[in-house]
Amino acid sequence: MDPTIRSNIKIGATVLVVQKQDQRTGKLTEGVVQRLLTNSQRHPRGIKVMLTSGIVGRVQKIM
Repeated sequence: MDPTIRSNIKIGATVLVVQKQDQRTGKLTEGVVQRLLTNSQRHPRGIKVMLTSGIVGRVQKIM
C-alpha cells in the first residue's frame, strides 16, 4: 500500500515512520498509529502520524 495516501493509513495499524531528526539517515521506527496529523489526502514524503509511543513521523511503510 502507498504510504503517501491518507486513506491507506488506519488508526491502530502498524507502520514504519521516519522521524524529523532521522530523515538524513533514513532510520525507521516501528509503531502503532494513534493519530493522523496530515489533513491533505496525499503527501509526497508520507503522511505524518503520531504513534502510541508519542513519536511523530512520516509513514514510510505500512506493515
